[in-house]
Amino acid sequence: MSEKQRITGFGGFFFRSEAPDALASWYDENFGIDRVPSDYETQPWHQNEGPTVFAPFPKDSPMFGGDSTKSFILNFRVINLQEMVAQLRANGNEVTLAEGNPYPNGSFANLFDPEGNPIQLWEPLHAEG
Repeated sequence: MSEKQRITGFGGFFFRSEAPDALASWYDENFGIDRVPSDYETQPWHQNEGPTVFAPFPKDSPMFGGDSTKSFILNFRVINLQEMVAQLRANGNEVTLAEGNPYPNGSFANLFDPEGNPIQLWEPLHAEG
């Protein structure tokens, strides 16, 4: 394995909501955080440091690992997903690659922190450093 892999920034912040469409509209109207695009050609909201998806999910979304007490997923951009996954596994972490990789916007892997909080790793199609 090459040099230690590091997180390069947030790739998204996902959380449950009673009314995801209304809440997404509120964040768009009040803070200028663009709603998540419905296609891969449209870019999501961009921070100065790179693309970030800001997406309220339905309260009963299964994406949170089945734990109904978790209200967020941390999504981190990485430069090399395979090396990051190898590093995490070498440290004793269970990491699963997303079914369907690669997607039109990149590749994904999923894991949980020691408290059971869900984390998604994202290597954008054109990784940035």
